[in-house]
Amino acid sequence: MPDISDIAPDFTLPITGGGQIQLSMLRGAPVIVFFYPRDNTAGCTREAQDFTSLVSDFDKIGARIVGISRDSVAMHDKFREKHALDIPLASDEEGSVCEDYGVWVEKKMYGKTFMGIERTTFLIDSEGRIAKIWRKVKVSGHASDVLDAARAL
Repeated sequence: MPDISDIAPDFTLPITGGGQIQLSMLRGAPVIVFFYPRDNTAGCTREAQDFTSLVSDFDKIGARIVGISRDSVAMHDKFREKHALDIPLASDEEGSVCEDYGVWVEKKMYGKTFMGIERTTFLIDSEGRIAKIWRKVKVSGHASDVLDAARAL
């Protein structure tokens, strides 16, 4: 599990709209990588909408945003279109990136135990080092908190 000041694990994943995203190719600017459990659920939709509403503010500081879940690119494309999301969503269907970042964890809900993504955000600095980590994210106000932290880099 990566920690503050570690080089962020590199990845190449397919993204919405076609193509791929490679983390190491984004160096030179801050990058926000947010992991979320599933498309079209209340919290995940709100989080993606909140980041979308702040895209121009992130753009002003040169920061890039990418959301990652284990949903397929086809599901991401539908999710993005349905909610007018203006951020790339990457598909980690096999879960290797989730594992590399330590967000694939045992969860409990309604008395059941299962494996799933723990809502987590990583702020990566322009040199590719992890500057801040938010684990077990509470969605309300989170995108604004991330923006404030990115501005402080």
